[in-house]
Parts: sequence; C-alpha cells; structure tokens
Amino acid sequence: MQTDVLIIGQGICGSFLSWYLLAQGKEVIVIDEERASSPSRVAAGLINPVTGRRMVTAWMVEELFPFANKAYTDFGAQLGIQAFSRKDVVDLFPNPFMRESFLHKLTEGNEYIHRVDDEMHFANWFNYEFGAGLIGPAYTAYLDRLLPAWRAELKQQNRLQETSFDINALQIEPDEIKYDGIHARQIIFCDGPAGMHNPFFQALPFSRNKGEALIVEIPELPQDHTYKKSLLLVPLSEPGLFWFGSSNHWEFEDDKPTPAFLEQGKNLLQQLLKIPFKVVDHRAGLRPATLERRPFVGFHPLHPSVGLLNGMGTKGCSLAPYFAHQLAQYISGNTSAIDPVVDVKRFRRILERQ
Repeated sequence: MQTDVLIIGQGICGSFLSWYLLAQGKEVIVIDEERASSPSRVAAGLINPVTGRRMVTAWMVEELFPFANKAYTDFGAQLGIQAFSRKDVVDLFPNPFMRESFLHKLTEGNEYIHRVDDEMHFANWFNYEFGAGLIGPAYTAYLDRLLPAWRAELKQQNRLQETSFDINALQIEPDEIKYDGIHARQIIFCDGPAGMHNPFFQALPFSRNKGEALIVEIPELPQDHTYKKSLLLVPLSEPGLFWFGSSNHWEFEDDKPTPAFLEQGKNLLQQLLKIPFKVVDHRAGLRPATLERRPFVGFHPLHPSVGLLNGMGTKGCSLAPYFAHQLAQYISGNTSAIDPVVDVKRFRRILERQ
C-alpha cells in the first residue's frame, strides 16, 4: 500500500493534520487504536483567551483565535456537524482576592476581561458570594462530535487502520518509510503522551501531567456559557451535559480515574450548584505537555522523513489546528519553514546526540 504520509494518532493533532493534507491533495493513512483515555477524548474543548489564576493573555491569541474559528467551522461544515460554538466564561469569584485580581485586570484594559451587567444574575443556579465577571470571546470545540465524525470519514475512505502501532516494525530507509505493508514518503507522530517513549523524540523536554473530569447531567442549567469557580463547567454538544474539571497531577501511578477525584468532584458540585445534577461519567487522561509550554512541530534533524506534531498541553484545541495547518503547508511545499519557536530543530543538539 502506497501513501504520501503515514500519521500515527487520530486525536486533535492527527485529525487536523490528515484533514489539511488531504485538502492539499496528499495521500494519507492514519493508524490509531481508539482509547477512551486519550487526551483529545478527555479534553473539555475549551478555547480560552486568558490562562491561569493570574489571567494572563494566552500565547498567540490574536492569531490562534480567528484561525481556530475558521478551522472548526470549515471542518464541521465538511462533516455536516456543528464543531464549534462561542461560550464565554462566567467567572464566579470564589473569594474577595480573586474578585480584586479580576477588577485589577479590568482596569489595565485587558480586552478579554469584561464586567457583567448584574453580577448576581447567576444566583438562580450557583452558590457564590463575591460577584462575577466575564471572559470572552471564549469558545468550545465539540471534540465529542468532531473526532468520531472524522474517524468515520477516514474509515469510509479506507484511510484508517484501527490497531496499535508497533514502532519496532518501522523501517526508515533513505527514500521511503516502510511499516506493515505500507510504503510512505513520511511518517508523522501525533501520538500524544506516547511521544515521551518514542525513540526518535524521547529526548525532547516533555512534561506529562494527569487530568481528571466528570461528565455531569444538569438539565436546568443554561448551556450558553462556560462557568468557572476554581474548576470549570463546560457545556458539551449534547443538551444538558457538562464537563466538570480538571485536576492537574504531576505525580500519578497510571492514567485511570481515581475515587478521590470522583468524591472531590461530587462535593464541589454540591457546594457550587443550587439545582439537581447527576454524574454520568468519570474520565482521566495524560496531557502531552512540554517544560517550556511550546509545541513540538517538524522533522527530526537526522531523519528528515520522520516528523512530530505533539506537545500541545492544555491548549490543544487552539494550538492544534494552527500548527497542523503550518506542518501540512510545509509538507506540501507551500511554505519553506516552520515557526522556529515550535520547530523541533530548536533541540537539534540533543536530538542529534540521541
């Protein structure tokens, strides 16, 4: 079987990369063993213009937000689904210090921080004492629709192999890649946390962390916003369902859901909500983050046919479309360079030494 590009992984990175490459006229085969704990299937899909408790404006937000808007809209339109929706974040201040910090950012003129007309407007649904603010524009990517829909399309076109990838069976030759009867010009790893163990790229400064979230049914809560009070409550595509989380653990035994988070999440929801809720699922997964909080994009300096699109961390929904497009343009010869801030060749010395 002959193809231009063999892609390992069909999370958000592999999905956008395969979509863009096919649009450029490239032949693509994707290998992916579907796992419930993959980071793209555990993620909330939130695209937030500010980050952290200090409400710092997200990196490259001016470029990433309009790009993501068009990318998800176009991808969804091709698949006949809504893949993207504006869901500004209602910040329910948990204490007076967070309120003061928010108001300080407001006076600094941060364009993504806004007042709300009535700070107690949300008191019908939530317990909170110190008022509320608004962060926006913010968006939700409906990964629970997009990834399965694109998977079905790849299967229909015979471009998907649903199996685990065995890197020991990979053969790198001067003019082609060989794997299990597949002959390709290039291979791109979009394999999330597994990238830490990839012999070509394991020397890169990955930094995995574990997140957990609950899927909660709250039929009385409006789904026109994302809500935040310490943790996030993000509306999903199915009416009445919300994603609640997420935790960050740097030390963990495995990628499985833990009873401790389930108990903690239920307690927090009971304190937060004035209306009935029901936990319908509990998810956990490892995030492919990086020590410097910048993605890994591009090709190995010693193996120019072996590439990587990884390290998106908690910002995958905004970063993946943009850098998948950039990598697809590079592969197709429409651009001569990858942004040096994300190009894996910035780690040339350690990759060559490895």
